[in-house]
Amino acid sequence: MIENKKIEYENTVIIGVINKNQSESIVKDYLDELTFLSETAGGVVKKRFVQKLESPNPKTFIGTGKITEVQAYNKKNDISSVIFDDELSPTQQGNLERTLRCKIIDRTGLILDIFAQRAQTSYAKNQVELAQYQYLMPRLKGLWTHLERQKGGIGMRGPGETEIETDRRIVRDKISLLKNKLKNIDKQMSVQRGNRGSLVRVSLVGYTNVGKSTLMNLISKSDVFAEDKLFATLDTTVRKIVIENLPFLMTDTVGFIRKLPTQLIESFKSTLNEITESDLVLHIVDISHPNYEDHIESVNVILDQIKCSEKPSLMVFNKIDKISNEELESLKFSLNGNREYISAFKKINIDSLKKKIYSEVRKIHIKRFPYNNFLYPDLD
Repeated sequence: MIENKKIEYENTVIIGVINKNQSESIVKDYLDELTFLSETAGGVVKKRFVQKLESPNPKTFIGTGKITEVQAYNKKNDISSVIFDDELSPTQQGNLERTLRCKIIDRTGLILDIFAQRAQTSYAKNQVELAQYQYLMPRLKGLWTHLERQKGGIGMRGPGETEIETDRRIVRDKISLLKNKLKNIDKQMSVQRGNRGSLVRVSLVGYTNVGKSTLMNLISKSDVFAEDKLFATLDTTVRKIVIENLPFLMTDTVGFIRKLPTQLIESFKSTLNEITESDLVLHIVDISHPNYEDHIESVNVILDQIKCSEKPSLMVFNKIDKISNEELESLKFSLNGNREYISAFKKINIDSLKKKIYSEVRKIHIKRFPYNNFLYPDLD
């Protein structure tokens, strides 16, 4: 199902809604992110549409007036895809496709598409493919456009429904096959994790594009793929790190995002197991982002879903080079707890961070091996 082809750029428009749960400023931020997602997937966003709605239209999500407005714009500007910031029901997606006569993609479908482009290893490809099929399953009927004449009446009865049922069975079989494949790989990965011995494990987590891989490269002196794009890293990378003669393992994980599709959380469960089995979580935050607090909350929600919210953690605020000293001091004053402020790109305060990581890892190590704590002195 996954096809790693060269990205062909296409004209798109994006649509968001303002409601009691999403103010105008929040929707603007969501659409900024959706624009970045669209560009990562290969789209050129030509226009944004926003509508105030008390509740989504059950048939078309947005109102008929806004649909007419989008339709007129699409005809004049050669738009091939309309991307919604919220997840659409199969019915809404099908109705919109028939009305607007172009591809209708919701946030979930867009994220799955990016993951499909980014997956490199067989394991990551299987995980993404499973998520794609789970997303596709309830939408199968809408894909059989050559069966649109199946509306009953003379000459209109036929094997159409049988074809759809056959396709559903194929997809169900494919989902079952992929789950079995992943289960076998999970067992192998579990054995690999067990073979790493009793070294302390540290996981890097955070919102997508906050600089986890850049920091990983810096601390481990390795070459993990890093790029200024969303979901640059899908495959988990583990490196052995030594700070002041104290060895431990560091794991770089897939970035999180608001409204992360449940299918991806489920299919990437094994990847997220690296976090569940870690001893210390380094939560990396892009402090230069105007909505970094929302990003922190989004990550915390997912950590809570995988039952990791109670783990020992260290908050690392990255990209301090992108804000003024005055802003930084103000933020330091307002924030408290276990914090470090760095720039992985400019290598600012990295020695301080390493010292802090050493201290946190040492605490865990001494609990595990109380008889050799003299080997690792307290640097404080």
